[in-house]
Amino acid sequence: MKSILDTLNPSQQEAVKHIDGPMLILAGAGSGKTKTLTTRLAYLVGEVGIDPANTLTLTFTNKAATQMRERALKLIGDKVSYPPLLCTFHKFGLLFLKFHIEKLGRNNSFVIIDSDDKKRIIRNIAKALKIDLNIAFIASEISKYKNSLLSPEVVIAKAELSDYKKIAAIYEAYQADIEENNLVDFDDLLMLTYKILDENPILCKEISNRYKYIMIDEYQDTNELQFRLLKLLVTEHNNLCVVGDDDQSIYGWRGANIRNILEFSDQFKNCKTVKLETNYRSTEPILKVANTLIEHNSTRLGKKLISHKGTGKEVKLLHSLDESMEAKAIAKEVHTLLDAGTNPEEIAVLYRINALSRSLEEGFSKEKVNFKLIGGMRFYERAEIKDIISYLRVLSNPHDDFSLIRIINKPKRGIGKTSIEKLQKAAFDTQLSLFEYITKMHEDKVPLVVSKKVALSLEKLFDAIDLLQNALKDALGDFISLFEEQIKLKDHYAGMVDGIDRIMNIDEFYGYFRDAVVKNPHLTLDEFLNDISLQSDQDQIEENAITIMSIHAAKGLEFEHLFVIGLEEEFFPLLGEGSNMEEERRLGYVAITRAKSDLTLCYVDSRFYKGRRKMVDKSRFLGESGLIQDTSLKITKSSNFKKGDLVKHKIFGIGRVQAVNKSGKEYKLRINFGGNKKEILSSFVQSI
Repeated sequence: MKSILDTLNPSQQEAVKHIDGPMLILAGAGSGKTKTLTTRLAYLVGEVGIDPANTLTLTFTNKAATQMRERALKLIGDKVSYPPLLCTFHKFGLLFLKFHIEKLGRNNSFVIIDSDDKKRIIRNIAKALKIDLNIAFIASEISKYKNSLLSPEVVIAKAELSDYKKIAAIYEAYQADIEENNLVDFDDLLMLTYKILDENPILCKEISNRYKYIMIDEYQDTNELQFRLLKLLVTEHNNLCVVGDDDQSIYGWRGANIRNILEFSDQFKNCKTVKLETNYRSTEPILKVANTLIEHNSTRLGKKLISHKGTGKEVKLLHSLDESMEAKAIAKEVHTLLDAGTNPEEIAVLYRINALSRSLEEGFSKEKVNFKLIGGMRFYERAEIKDIISYLRVLSNPHDDFSLIRIINKPKRGIGKTSIEKLQKAAFDTQLSLFEYITKMHEDKVPLVVSKKVALSLEKLFDAIDLLQNALKDALGDFISLFEEQIKLKDHYAGMVDGIDRIMNIDEFYGYFRDAVVKNPHLTLDEFLNDISLQSDQDQIEENAITIMSIHAAKGLEFEHLFVIGLEEEFFPLLGEGSNMEEERRLGYVAITRAKSDLTLCYVDSRFYKGRRKMVDKSRFLGESGLIQDTSLKITKSSNFKKGDLVKHKIFGIGRVQAVNKSGKEYKLRINFGGNKKEILSSFVQSI
C-alpha cells in the first residue's frame, strides 16, 4: 500500500515523522517546505490518529492557507469527518475573539475596520486635536505600538520628541474611540488575543490543551507579538513545529524579527532541527551563486542548497552603459526567447527598488514587449508621479480644472474639501475655469467665496505657478530644480511610511526630465507631456506578457528565465540610513533562487540617482557570489563560524557558539563553555 511518505526525501520524512516536542524545519528555497508541512499535518491526523481539533496550523496569507488546506485535505482523504484548523494568524485571532472578547468587557458583535477606516478615524482625531502630521505615518506608528504590546499610557510616558508626543495623544484618543464603538482593527486581532490569554491563566491552559500540535509556516516572518502569542499557546505541551528559512528573512522593515528563527532552539528546549537542503527548483550553477553569496552573512543558522536537477547553464552577467541600454538589451533577449516558443509566463525581470521599473516600462513599450507589473503600480500611475504631471499640466494649460483640483492642496496648504467645492461652484456659475475664477477673486473682480486664510494660500500657490510659467519661456535645463524648490513635493512625501520609496520615484522622474532636455535642448513642456501620455496610456495587455516585479513581490514564485536588474552599489544593495546589509544580502539570495534554469544578473555604468545621472559601481554582491573577480569590488568577508558550531579555546575548553557579530575587521563570538558564557574574538578559537 502506497504511503504518503513515499514521495518525500529522507530529511522531509524525518521532519514529518517527528511527533512530540519542538522542531525547527530549516527549509531552503525550493526544498518542498509546503509539501513537508502539509504532509506532516496529514501524517499526524491520518496516520498517528491525532484529533484534527487538537491541531492548529498558521500561516501569513489567505492564499497560502487555502493552498495548504487543499493539499492537506487531499492527503488526509476520508480518514476524518472534519478538517483541521489551518488559517492565517489574524483569522485565528478573529475566531478566538468571537468567543472570548467579553473577558475584556467587550461585546462579541465587534466590527473589524480596514486600513482606510483606521486612517479616517485618525484623520478626524488629528483634526480635532489640531495636529498636522502625515496620517499614514501615524497609522503605521500605532500599528508598531500594538505589535510591540505598548499601551497608549506607556507610549505617552515614553514619548520625548514633540511629534511622537502628538502621535501618542492620537493613539490614546484612537483606542478610546474604537473601543467605545466596539471596533477592532487588524492589529487588535492578535494584540487582544494575547492580552486575554496572558491575563487569564486558566483559559490559556485550556486553549493550549486544545491545540496540542501547532505548526507555523514562514516562521522567519513572525514578529514579537506573534512569538509571544505562540509561547502562550504551547505552555502545556511545547509541541511547536515551525518551518522557515533564516536566509529568506526579508521583512525586517515591517516588523519581522529574524531572531525568532535564529534563537528558536534556545527559546524552546530540547528542540529538534531538520534541514531541508535539496532544492527541486534550480540548477547547480544558480545554487552555487546563491550559496556563495549568502555565506557572507554571519547571522545565520547555516545550510547549503543542493540541486536535485543537476548541471545547467552558467549564470550570465549583462553589462550595459545605462538603464535605457539595459532595458533594450533585456528586450532583445526576451524577443529571442519568445521567438523560440518560450511561454512568456516563464520570463520575469526583478528589481530591488520600485523606481527602477520606469526604465523597464519605457524600454519594453518602445521594443514592443508585452509586460505586466505585479505587486505594484506602473510608474506613471503612482500618486507622487501623477502629482508632478498634474502640476506640469497646469503650467502648460492653467484651465485644466481636473489637474488643478488634484494639486491645489498638495503639499498641504489648508485648502479643504469645502473650500474647493465653493470655488468649483462659483467658477461654474460664472462660466469661468477654476484658475480664472481664483485669479479674478484675487483681483476683487468676483466674490471672495473662501476665507482670507485660504485666499492667501491660493495666492502663494498662484505666485509659484506664475514664476514657473515664466521660467518655461527660457531653456528647460534648470527648470526641474526650480520646480522642486518652489513646490517642495519631496517634503510632502518625506514623512510617509513609504516616503523613501516615493522620493526615489520623484527623483527618477526629475532625472528622466533632465535627460530628455539633454537629448533635446529645444524640448518644450507640451512635447514632454505628450511623450509621457504615450507612455502612461499604453494598453495594459496581460495576455502573452512577461512579468516585471520587485524582489519582495517575487518571494515564493519561480521562473524558468529570470533577469535581475540594478546590481550596483546604492541600488542593490540599497545603502543609506536604515539599510541592513545582511537583509540586503538575503534579498539577493531570494532573487537568485527564483530562477529555475536561466539567470541573468544586470548592471550598468551610469544610472539616475536622486534625480541626476551618476556613474555607479558594480554591486559587491557580484564579487561575493563569485561571479566577478575584481579587487575594486567591496567584498564583505564572512565569519568561518556560525551559531551552533563547537569550538575550542585554549583556556576555557570546548564550547558552543550562540551568536556571531561583526567587530571591526574581526568577528566576535558569544560562546557557552558549559554554562560559562563568554564573548571571544573568532581568531582565538578553533573549530572542532
